Amino acid sequence: MKILITGANGFIGRNVVETLRVTTTHTLMLVDKDTLPETLAAFIKDADFILHFAGVNRPQLLEEFQTGNVDFTETLLAQCQQQRRPIPVVFASSIQAEQDNPYALSKREAEARLRAYATQTGSKVYIYRFPNVFGKWSRPNYNSAVATFCHNIARNLPITVHDPSVVLTLVYVDDVVLEIMRAIHHQATPDGAFYRVPITYERRLDEIVGLITSFKDSRHTRMVPDMADPFTKKLYSTYTSFIPLEGLNYDLVKHEDARGSFTEFVKSMSGGQVSVNISKPGVTKGDHWHHTKNEKFFVVQGEGIIRFRPVGSDDIIEYSVSGTHHQVIEIPVGSTHNIENCGTTDLITLMWVNEPFDPDHPDTIPLEV
Repeated sequence: MKILITGANGFIGRNVVETLRVTTTHTLMLVDKDTLPETLAAFIKDADFILHFAGVNRPQLLEEFQTGNVDFTETLLAQCQQQRRPIPVVFASSIQAEQDNPYALSKREAEARLRAYATQTGSKVYIYRFPNVFGKWSRPNYNSAVATFCHNIARNLPITVHDPSVVLTLVYVDDVVLEIMRAIHHQATPDGAFYRVPITYERRLDEIVGLITSFKDSRHTRMVPDMADPFTKKLYSTYTSFIPLEGLNYDLVKHEDARGSFTEFVKSMSGGQVSVNISKPGVTKGDHWHHTKNEKFFVVQGEGIIRFRPVGSDDIIEYSVSGTHHQVIEIPVGSTHNIENCGTTDLITLMWVNEPFDPDHPDTIPLEV
């Protein structure tokens, strides 16, 4: 299939283009503001499907709403009609088309042109009134408030929230792309006279800002956001796309002594904590047990022994561990345990525990194995 995509370099267009490139064998004919009229006409002659994402929403002059949203759509459809064959069209309109302003009026007029085209040619037309779309490759101070918040917070720039109680209806760009893919196969999701992305979210502005701020703070707290919440997961992915490439690194706190070191990597209230433990040759660490806290040890370098003794028992169980044999050792509650470096190099162990460390309630009782 040959697919013509207008606004191919824009926020939604770019995400759709990159997905189509790696998941399909369709021929893509990309149109942007610099595409010559004769090139557009040649593309339309070959097109089997049109994804119309081009549009103007923040022009310098009000008349650009008419030329960018209405006139260009009319030109596009007029050339489609000349082909004397039905060419399906997906159109990216906006939920703001319901309002009473020049932008909304231009979007409604473009929608009307598309409905007339569908009636006159029998072509299938899918009109989407997208709410606030967020995701990678969006432009701050242009596409959405989310993009602006992510961009500014990642750079320690100020943000402006006029009314924190305002509720936004949001849709993630990858969910938009999946719906566009369904529309290409004529399996679009209907919504009355329009079509819609089936997954949307409603969040207050202050909630959105609070989450994005927590993402930035996680570099210091090491707390991973709640990835079980789909909106939080998608918002966090969006935020990471706005971190400056020269600022992707950050330091961790290494607790170090003569025995080796211990460094917390990430924490999560629902997923626990992951740390890196380094033991010097001949060193034994641990000799404690837990009531509720349980762990998993994964040795990635060196040679060692992990020992267990159930509290109240004299029986000791030993496990030989090595960085050359990838295995996990479960650390159960109610058994005192330790890990000894029996090799000649550092013993490096990844340690997962089911809860972040709480110094006020450490749940760690000293007892030699």
